[in-house]
Amino acid sequence: MNIRALFIDMDGTLLTSSNEISQRNAKAINKLSNQGVKVFLATGRQYEITAPYHRLLNLKTPMICLNGASLHDGFTGRVVQMNPVVLDEAHFHQVTNENTCNVVMHTTEGLYCNSTSKVIDEWTRESKIPPRYIGDLRHADYRNVLKYNIMTGYHGSHMSHLFSDEADVIDWKNGFEIVAPGVSKWATIQMLIRAFGIHPEETAAIGDGPNDIQMLRHAGFSAAMANAGQELKAAADVTTGHHEQDGLAEFIEKHLVRSFTATKT
Repeated sequence: MNIRALFIDMDGTLLTSSNEISQRNAKAINKLSNQGVKVFLATGRQYEITAPYHRLLNLKTPMICLNGASLHDGFTGRVVQMNPVVLDEAHFHQVTNENTCNVVMHTTEGLYCNSTSKVIDEWTRESKIPPRYIGDLRHADYRNVLKYNIMTGYHGSHMSHLFSDEADVIDWKNGFEIVAPGVSKWATIQMLIRAFGIHPEETAAIGDGPNDIQMLRHAGFSAAMANAGQELKAAADVTTGHHEQDGLAEFIEKHLVRSFTATKT
C-alpha cells in the first residue's frame, strides 16, 4: 500500500476537546510529512480557525475548509475555490425563527450569527476575529454564504429535510449543516489529488463526524476515531483510538508510516 496523501479532520480527530494538538499527534504528522506523504487538513471549520493549527504543524498544503465549500492556499491563505450555497432566505429565516435555534452563517466576509455561544467565543479566541454581526439575521447585510450551521439541540433530521431540495444537508446529533449541492470534503479532495497527480487509492483519510463519511468511504485507506458513531465506523477500513488518547497518531504509526517505509525498501 503506497499512501501519498493523508486527509485529517480536526475536531474530534486531530484536536482534543480543549482544542489542542497533542505532542504525539504532532510528532506522527511531522514524521509522515518528512517521509514524503502530503498531509492535508480537511475540516468543517472556517479558514480563520484552521490556519493557526496548519501553521503549528508547519504544513504547506492547501486547507479544505467548511466541509469543502472553500479551499485555501497553504502558503498565503488565499481562497483558491469557493462554492456559496443559495437558499430561499425568507423560508430559511421563517423556519429558524419559528424554532429555537442557534444559527451561524459562514460567509466569505466572516461569521454572522443570531446569538453568541461558547462555540462562537472559542472561535473568536482562536482566530482573534469576532463575528461581523450578532442579532436577528433577517436584518443582517450578508452575501456569499458558504455554510449554514443550525444548532437546534436535536438530531438534525427533524428539520434539515425542509432544505434538502435546495442544498446538501449534514445531520448532526445537535443540529445540521447546509452546503451547496455537491459540496463535500471528498469532492474537494478529488480535485486536489488530480492536481497533485495522486490516485484515489493512494489516499488515506481519518475522521469522526458525519461530514467525514464520504471521504472515509472513498479514500484508498481510512480510519474512524473510537469516538465516532457506528455509521462512520462502518464506512471506514479500520477504527483507531479516541481523539483524547492520540487515536490519530496510533493510526499513522500503525498503518501509514510502516506501509510507506515498506514501499521504499
